[in-house]
Amino acid sequence: MSIPPPRPVVTYSGARLSVDRERMMEVNRWVTNEDLNIREDPSFWVHDETTRDEVYPWEGMRIQGDSVWVRVSTRYPDTRLVHHIYGHLHLMVHMGRQELWLPEAPDAVGYDLERAILARTADAWVLGRTVFGTSPYGPLDELAFAKEEGFLDAFIFTARPDEFATTRAQWARQNPGEVDRYREWFLDTFSREPPGLRPS
Repeated sequence: MSIPPPRPVVTYSGARLSVDRERMMEVNRWVTNEDLNIREDPSFWVHDETTRDEVYPWEGMRIQGDSVWVRVSTRYPDTRLVHHIYGHLHLMVHMGRQELWLPEAPDAVGYDLERAILARTADAWVLGRTVFGTSPYGPLDELAFAKEEGFLDAFIFTARPDEFATTRAQWARQNPGEVDRYREWFLDTFSREPPGLRPS
């Protein structure tokens, strides 16, 4: 399936996100398949819990039986499918379908699984922003830019400091100074502190 040529996305700070069309064609292929599965497979349900707040994909997500609930901001309808994809991938793991929907991480667990799911979530948002002109949305823009700049691990570990403690500690030992580099990049790119370091 052909798609329009991707257009660069530029933040207010001048940071630029540019992607290759062939890569986006592959992302579009699996996003389309996943969207179809979410809408048409009767063996499970993906439910919205609406909010007016800006939310990260993992915030408020819960699974019970054959259903997953994800929070979606009513002010940003463009984000709905991406949040559904995040919830759907977690539900597919729960239902024993991980290999089908996460072929790049068929046996991943714990942090490796969450990282793989968030990498796909980021790619789906990059597709929307660069190819289909979806509106800016802080939480997903942060995730997407961080992933594209090689800061996905730093983004996750900083935004969710109370999770994945053992993996986070090992990563910090192996990557000294990376959190500081990530924080400096984030401030330059978004003119605010990264999630996890903001005043409550």
